[in-house]
Formats: sequence, C-alpha cells, structure tokens
Amino acid sequence: MPVAISLINLIPDHQRNLLTRISLRIADKILGIHHLDNLYQQHQLLGLEKSQFALSLIQGLNLHLIGLEDFLAKIPKTGPLVIASNHPFGGIEGVILAWAIEQVRPDIKVMANKGLKIFPELSDYFIFTNPLLENDPINAASIRTCLKHLKKDGALLIFPASRVSYFHKDTKRIADHQWNRLVASLVNRSSANFVPVFVAGQNSPLFYRLGRLYYRLRMLMLPRELANKRDTRIEISSGYPVSSKDFKCESQLNLQAQLMRAQSYLLDPKWQSPWPQDPVTQLKPLYPTIANEVILQEVHALPSEQHLLDHKDLSVYFGYKQQMPNTVLEIARLRELVFRQHNEGSGEALDTDKFDDSYTHLFLMKRATGQIIGAYRMGQSDKLLAEGELDKLYLHRMFEFGPEFVNRQQPCLEMGRSFLIPEYQRSFQGLYLLWRGIGAFVCKFPHYRTLYGTVSISKLYDPRSVALIEKAMVTQTTTVRPRACFDYQLHPEVIDFIAQNNLRPHLTALLKGIEADGKDVPILLKHYEKLGATFHCLGIDKHFNDTPGLLLSVDLPSAPEKLLKLYLAEGWKTYLFAK
Repeated sequence: MPVAISLINLIPDHQRNLLTRISLRIADKILGIHHLDNLYQQHQLLGLEKSQFALSLIQGLNLHLIGLEDFLAKIPKTGPLVIASNHPFGGIEGVILAWAIEQVRPDIKVMANKGLKIFPELSDYFIFTNPLLENDPINAASIRTCLKHLKKDGALLIFPASRVSYFHKDTKRIADHQWNRLVASLVNRSSANFVPVFVAGQNSPLFYRLGRLYYRLRMLMLPRELANKRDTRIEISSGYPVSSKDFKCESQLNLQAQLMRAQSYLLDPKWQSPWPQDPVTQLKPLYPTIANEVILQEVHALPSEQHLLDHKDLSVYFGYKQQMPNTVLEIARLRELVFRQHNEGSGEALDTDKFDDSYTHLFLMKRATGQIIGAYRMGQSDKLLAEGELDKLYLHRMFEFGPEFVNRQQPCLEMGRSFLIPEYQRSFQGLYLLWRGIGAFVCKFPHYRTLYGTVSISKLYDPRSVALIEKAMVTQTTTVRPRACFDYQLHPEVIDFIAQNNLRPHLTALLKGIEADGKDVPILLKHYEKLGATFHCLGIDKHFNDTPGLLLSVDLPSAPEKLLKLYLAEGWKTYLFAK
C-alpha cells in the first residue's frame, strides 16, 4: 500500500534521491509518523477536501471536543478578526480550531509552522512560517499575507507562542512560551477584533522529559504526540471579542502580546468557578409606593438649610428619618428595587436596617412631583462615634478598622447605599446632581475633609473580573481588613503578568474579554478614581446578599481642582481653605 503521509512530503521533488528516501522512511518510524500514515490509510484521508479531512481526522482520533458551541457563538461573523490560542499539543489544536472557526468564518486562515506541510490536504488553511529560523524569507512574506488578509476583513488564527507549550524550570509549570509581539501588531495595524482562546490539555510526560533534555526534541516528538491523542477529551474556552481600541499599549507591542497571553490563560476552566449560591433565594413583594404628595409635604417641612440646590426641575435635599419617615421609606423601597436589578437586593420589601435611623439621607427629587430620583446614605462619623462605639458604623460590620484608619482620626462622611432609578442610570445628570449635593453638604460642614465607603461590585460580574478589579485597584491594606474576604484564585500565569505590570491600564481589555455584555469597570468606581481615591481592600458584605464591596477613601481637598469646582461650585475655595 502506498505511503500517504511521510517526511518525504516536506522535500522538493528534485531532492528526493534514494538515500534521502531511505533516511526519511527510518525517521518516519522513529518519530511515529507511520502511526499517522496508518490513520490516513484506515480512514481514507488521502486527498480529502480540507474541512472534510479535518473532520475525518477528529473523528478518526475519536476526540471528545467540549465547548465548541460556546466558542462559535462568540466569533464575529464579519470584519477583521484575530483569534489567538495557547499551543498545548503542538498540532491537533490547529486542525480543530481551523475546522471549527470555518463553520462561522469560511475565510479563516491559520498562521502555521511549515512543518504542517506534512498534511497537504490542509494546506489551503495555512499561511506558513518558520518559527525556528527568524530570518527565513518565508516569514516576512507570511506576515504581509496575514496583514493583507485582515485588511480585507478576513479572519486569522494564530498561535503566538510559535512553539508547543513546555515545562518552565523557573515556574515549575507547563505553559506557553512568551507570545510573539506579532499578534499585537496584526491586531493594531488591521484594527481587528481580538478573540482569546484557551485549549485545555497536555502532551505525554515523556514529551516534557525529553524536552527538558534538549528543546528540539519537542519538535521531533510532535507527530507521535498527535497520534497518541486518540480518545482524548479536549476542552476549548474562548473569550468575547475585544476591540483593538480597548488595548492601551499600542506602542508597547511586547507588553500587549503578554496581555493577550494572560487573556488566554484567564480562560483555563481549571481556574474558573461560579459565585456561591446567593443567600437571598426568594424575593418578597416590594413595599407599596409612597404617594408623592406625602413626600412633598415632608420635604417642604424641612428647614431651609437642608435644601442644598436646584437644577432645572430637580432639587437636592438632606434629612433624617425622624424628620421625614415616609420619604426614607420610599428611598428604602427604591433602593431594594434598584439593587435587585444588580443581584444585590435583600429580598425584603424594603432595603432598610437600623442605620437608616441614625444616618443622613441625601436625595435627589423632582421638585414639582416629589418623585425620588436617587439618594446617598451618609454617616457623620464624629456624631456616630461620639461615644467611641464603632458598631454604630455600618461598615464596621464589613471591615475591621485599625486605629490608624481615617474614620478614627478625624470627622468623615461614610458614604453608602447610593442608587439612581433606572431611567437616570445612563444619564450623567443624576450622578452629577447627587455629587453637587454632596459638594453643597461639605461646604455647609467643611470639617468633613474625607469621604470613605464602598463601591459595590455586582455579582453580575464574573468572579474573575472582580478578582482583576481588586488586583488593579487596591493599593493600601495596612490599616483595615475585611471580615469576610473575597477569596478567588486567578491562574498563576495571570498572577505573573500582574506582578510584572501595572494592571490598571489593561483592565478594560481584560474585562471585555470576560464579560458577555461587555461590562467595563463600574461607573461609580471610575468616578471615585477621578477624585483621587485610595482603594484599601475588597470585602464581602454579608448583610447585602454577599455582594463584594471595594473600600475606598477620598481626601476631598486633594481632589483635582477641576472636579472641586464642578461639585462644590462657588464654594470650592472657601471649603479648600477652611480649618
């Protein structure tokens, strides 16, 4: 029976003399290529069309592919696209991914090692390179071909490590080599979307042992490794498309390539786990709406100094529960309504607790109708801690404040329970007016120089995203610690990337690859960051449906002058120099 697959396929016809043929036949046996030839013969692969060949090879090896449906659903059907994957096996993953992607993107091309010419049936998929010889003329031509393909809105699959995953002596882990910056260059130059992929699996222990003796033995072992993948379970995980505009390191291609590598390792299913079941499993009907006339009656009875500002048809006030019990009831009802939308509700008819009795309620309302638009709950620490009892602070239930923390050193405002009704959540106006109200309040009481509180990070975020936000934002942890920690372990390869780089500029790109709806960093967190907040630690609020909360503090006099003018208006200078 004629040989279908052999190293002889890599040799031009004019070089195929008798000695060469005999030598390569022996090499076929040593490297296990004869096993692939048997596979060719058994499943009649010779001469098949590329996609039929790939499918027959997958079926012939009886591979069990997990995650394909989810992967295909995340692939954009049009437009320039770079899909980059880790390289755990060194061959079969390229066949699997090319065949799968082709079902959504018939224009798929794969940047591949020219050693894969051993499979002539697949050649139409490939744009060949030579990763072992950087100055090989084929490489420059291949890059030009890839870029031209992308600029014609094509899809490209690339394995940026340019070699199979191997054992790293320094980390004692099997992982990809550092990714080639070419992947970043191609994405940036073509304005392509980027989809990270992680293929789970490893080669045989012998493969890694020989590779530790001499690195080129890994390449020689690949045919045997492909043949021994029969009956293997291969799980494919992919991220969501990330726009080239979301990468903030265009001038640092090496850094961007390693960021993309980290995006791939974030997808490893062994390092993913869901949120624990919510303690709130049943939702009671919401408390009945308080009539607007009742709210207006209470608000109009407030002292005039508690009317902070007007803007168009909206007004901001502050008050206390004993002054306006029905207004606080409506605020608590609306808090529960809004928090349920973010998986943060208490499940009760109202979001209320004993702290509503002693905290200050700052709220935004429609002046004519009395409709509540949004609110903050503020704890005036000097009043609450007059007798030194920390349990009068809501956040004392969530954090252990050391004696050096700012709320034990000077009067502060503890900020929390903020919300905007759904109609105003995408509007700048609502948040702006609440903060104008906070600005007016501190101008009335200028001894409050520091705000502190938490930004809730909804469990609608993937736990990996919350872990990344924590790693990127927390900078000071010595004076406070959470009572219930957020304990989520990221992949060690991701941890290594974080240890070597400032994560904050790359947070958007990382989250966009994880979050199904493209969520970015929470808007309120960005707002505090602009004010110059210090982020202390992340804790779990056991009294708020186990929601993660990022503790922060803002030294208002140190905030950017532009924002002080915006929120404190004409009172900003007086506040700044108050003693």
